[in-house]
Amino acid sequence: MGFTPRNQEEMARAVARDIAEGWYVNLGIGLPTQIANFLPEDKDYFLHSENGLLGMGPAPAENEEDEDLINAGKEYVSLLRGGSYFHHADSFAMMRGGHIDLCVLGAYQVAANGDLANWSTGKEGAIPAVGGAMDLAVGAKKVYVMMTHQTKNGHPKIVKSLSFPVTGLSCINRIYTEYASIDVTEKGLQVIDIVEGMTLEDLQAITDAPLILALSD
Repeated sequence: MGFTPRNQEEMARAVARDIAEGWYVNLGIGLPTQIANFLPEDKDYFLHSENGLLGMGPAPAENEEDEDLINAGKEYVSLLRGGSYFHHADSFAMMRGGHIDLCVLGAYQVAANGDLANWSTGKEGAIPAVGGAMDLAVGAKKVYVMMTHQTKNGHPKIVKSLSFPVTGLSCINRIYTEYASIDVTEKGLQVIDIVEGMTLEDLQAITDAPLILALSD
């Protein structure tokens, strides 16, 4: 293998680079929470959490955690100057009212047309845990996914069509994995960035849905 996949930090940095200054951004549970650590400190971003926070900063230093300051994934976070707390009903009103510029979610599957499955694998007896994902998927102006390219068993997570319960239909704009960044477009899944040494054919071999290479200007 002549290529090295991105690690989680490199994935988070890739997403952070694509977040515009001034955006109101919700970072989903799991991998996306790391993005907050790599947003430039000299620019303004407004990080939102559906449990009622706006103005989150990076993860706090060890022994500086505040037990009352957590995100929706129950992880400790910091609060930037000017940040605020509010009722989760108001938080969901922000999400459902189209006031979030971008949300970054994890996923079990993303379909070629941008359908998202990220709350259940459909396993019998699994506890429903959709949380605010459905609201974010349809309420945010843009929706990015940050996930591993394959399951632990080596099955593709970018598929022709979903086999897991749906979170949102045609809602994903961009996918980030350890191997590539991919735009969901009307023409298909366009690979806009790929790790050095990896070819489109290599990527297609581990992807169920067809891929096309985005043409450079």
